Amino acid sequence: MLTDTAIKRSRPNDVTYTMKDGRGLYLLVNPNGSKWWRFRYSIAGKRNTLSLGVYPDTGLSDARLRRDDARRLIAQGVDPAAQRKADKTASVDRAANSFEAVAREWLGVKAHEWVPAHLAKESLRIEKHAFPWIGAKPMAELEVDDLMPLIRRVFESGHLEQAHRLREQISRICRYAIATGRAKTDPAHALSEVLPSRQQGGFPAIVDPVGIGELLRAIEGFKGTFPVFCALRLAPMLFCRPGELRKAEWSHFVLDGENPEYRVPPANRKLRKANKVAKDAEPHLVPLSQQAVAILRELQPLTGRRQFVFPGARDPKRCMSEAAVNAALARLGFKGEMVGHGFRHMASTRLEELGFSDAAIEAQLSHKVAGVRGKYKRDQYLRALPERRRMMQAWAEYLDGLKQGESLAMPLRAA
Repeated sequence: MLTDTAIKRSRPNDVTYTMKDGRGLYLLVNPNGSKWWRFRYSIAGKRNTLSLGVYPDTGLSDARLRRDDARRLIAQGVDPAAQRKADKTASVDRAANSFEAVAREWLGVKAHEWVPAHLAKESLRIEKHAFPWIGAKPMAELEVDDLMPLIRRVFESGHLEQAHRLREQISRICRYAIATGRAKTDPAHALSEVLPSRQQGGFPAIVDPVGIGELLRAIEGFKGTFPVFCALRLAPMLFCRPGELRKAEWSHFVLDGENPEYRVPPANRKLRKANKVAKDAEPHLVPLSQQAVAILRELQPLTGRRQFVFPGARDPKRCMSEAAVNAALARLGFKGEMVGHGFRHMASTRLEELGFSDAAIEAQLSHKVAGVRGKYKRDQYLRALPERRRMMQAWAEYLDGLKQGESLAMPLRAA
């Protein structure tokens, strides 16, 4: 039998030679100095050789253990070489059908439907909150007990909405795995009742006239960067989606003439990817009040030579960050009371109460209406454009009045 000392003292020759240990185990010593463990055995009348590792990574005791494991398989009538090949194939299959592999495949399928920003957000959520714990788990073996800690971890960190979205995302991946024959159940569906219901009321928003006046006066005292200051002042006047505001480019604006407007390109609108790139996709028109034009004229000398109206603080070649307006509102003391998206709810609530038509308000909010009714609504929206222009000017004047503390009950004139 071999000893570690004998193995260490062995030196290469011009040809490969063997050092036998016993019971089929031996060491090959190669001319280049490498030393390979081999196990020679017979099964069903056929001789075969099995590789057991390389010395010194696999020591003498480890090689003997591997030999003994192989001998036990032979005693059961199992060829250890065939078993190793089957185990390797199973391992490859497990990796190919793991949660991470299936999830990335699903993301690839959805990439054709989603805009890059949404794809990045969906990818980041699953990479951060799921892959570290269940990424290597085969889809067919995924159970409720595997998913419960993931959902609870996000919920207990104070992110209820994200916990709901994570569960829904995992459920969609499970259903994709079922459809592609790699799973039979959707354990995420069983968790639909473990979370509290989503918070009602949507985004935080200030809608009462007194509160709006206080907010507008606070914005006038903002001490941050000038582009963010201008974005804060424009947000209540335009009440477009936050992404449409921060991604605005100077080429999208018409500031001269009788009807100045912001032409929100389809790529920046809340549309399906196919609708964003469709040849007949149209911009959403946001009529600009005199006050809005004045703010843009004031900002133009600073950023007018750049692509974006509101460039990023760190990289002016990119637009302002998604968090900039919300962070500014928080700095002003309105955290939990108002966010960028809340200006839409503010305008919708007050304009409806102050007499403007549903068609004008919905058109200005760029709300989607599906089906035949949607086509009819689109025609209505186009007809409502003159009213929208009047509405946007009247709304800016109304906001000026609230900011100055004028009569809070003063009605707007929709006609």
